[in-house]
Amino acid sequence: MQAIATHTLATALSCAVAATLAAQRETLDAAVAETHYRQALVLADALGRRPLQAHCHRGLGRLYATTGQQEQTRAELSAAMEMTFWLPQTETALAQVAGH
Repeated sequence: MQAIATHTLATALSCAVAATLAAQRETLDAAVAETHYRQALVLADALGRRPLQAHCHRGLGRLYATTGQQEQTRAELSAAMEMTFWLPQTETALAQVAGH
């Protein structure tokens, strides 16, 4: 059972890294980034890994801000703010969105 959880966590982390890389590419691939963040979020939820959940919500929020989806931006950043690990970084991102 532990091996499955370890494998699942590794997969979740890999998805989160792939999402972050896709979101930060010079030529943004928003669909790929969103898919990877969503996959990582599902796995993080299943594992109860709140810091990874917050990372994914924050990443989605920043991605949506980049693509002009303000409602989704606020929803994802608000979800991330509920998880205090990412609170300082998320507050900064939310303030940047509010300024646009």
